[in-house]
Amino acid sequence: MINVLVWLFVTILSLPAEAQGILIDKESRISFFSEAPLENISAETKKAASALDMDKYEIAFKVPIKSFVFKKRLMQEHFNENYMESDKFPYATFSGKINEPLDWQRNGAYQVTVSGNLEIHGVKKLYTTTATIEVSETMVGTTAKFRVRVVDHNIKIPRVVIKNIAEVVEVDVSATYRKQ
Repeated sequence: MINVLVWLFVTILSLPAEAQGILIDKESRISFFSEAPLENISAETKKAASALDMDKYEIAFKVPIKSFVFKKRLMQEHFNENYMESDKFPYATFSGKINEPLDWQRNGAYQVTVSGNLEIHGVKKLYTTTATIEVSETMVGTTAKFRVRVVDHNIKIPRVVIKNIAEVVEVDVSATYRKQ
């Protein structure tokens, strides 16, 4: 199944922009924030790839785990080696559906819900969250925030650092799709 998703995503990215209503953003931004008693941890990447199918109301993201940048280099090392096992699970993916209809030709901001499967650390889980879609003549922008329980994706936090890492991480996603 993962190979099919990867193949589909690569195929979508290789299509001409706006082919059959599909828009691409190869520099989507994903950040996360972990608030814990001893230490707050945050990281960001601008190297996520995303596709928006306006005809089918579908959206997909593929995020290279090693592309997340932390303020402290040691945090980044521990994140990739100890928690996310980035060599074994190099990507996080999301494949979902926008639940409400909207007019892609009409400028404005639309509040919608998005439901889909988020796969992190080899574990897929269904999520539903609210999102904002902003439509203009030249672009479609999307933003969403949601919370991820690390245990739901089989990410183990050693007891010795349990006060340094939150059990629930806030994730912030944004993409800007340029219309051709």
